[in-house]
Amino acid sequence: MLNISRTSSGDYEFESEIFVPHPLQDVFDFFAQPENLEKITPSWLNFRIITPRPISMQAGTLIDYQLKLHGIPLRWRTEITEWIPLVRFVDTQLKGPYRTWRHTHTFAGQDNGTLVQDHVIYSVYGGALINRLFVQKDVERIFQYRLDQLKNFTPAGLPG
Repeated sequence: MLNISRTSSGDYEFESEIFVPHPLQDVFDFFAQPENLEKITPSWLNFRIITPRPISMQAGTLIDYQLKLHGIPLRWRTEITEWIPLVRFVDTQLKGPYRTWRHTHTFAGQDNGTLVQDHVIYSVYGGALINRLFVQKDVERIFQYRLDQLKNFTPAGLPG
C-alpha cells in the first residue's frame, strides 16, 4: 500500500506498509543496520552511505549519503531523532534535497510476521508544481521498489 496526500500545513504526507512473514526481531535487526538501506533503494539513485562503518544506531546518530537524482549528484545528511528498538525509529533530514523530511519507520509484531510501516512528512523546494512533476513520482517509485524488495526478505536479509 502506498499513499501520498497534502497536509493542512502544505507539507506532503506519505504512507506505506507491508506485512513481512518473519519475526519482529529479524525484521527490525535488518533495518537497524544502515547499510541495508542500500539493498532496498533502487540502483538508479546511485545511493551510497558515506559515513564510516560500523554505524551504531541510536538517537543522535548522523548518517551521510551520496546519491544522484535526475543525474544531479547530491549529499544527504540525516539524524536518527528517535530510536525505540523493536518499535520505531525516525530519521530527519538535516541537509539534502528536501526542504524538510521526517521518516518514521514503525514495526509491529503480528501472528506469523511483522507489519512494517513507513510514514514520511516532507516538503519540497518549488512547491506543489515541483512535487507533482518530479518529487511525488520519485517518492512513489522509491518506496514501491522498497516494498518489492521486502517481499523477498529472509532472516538472512535480502538476496543479492
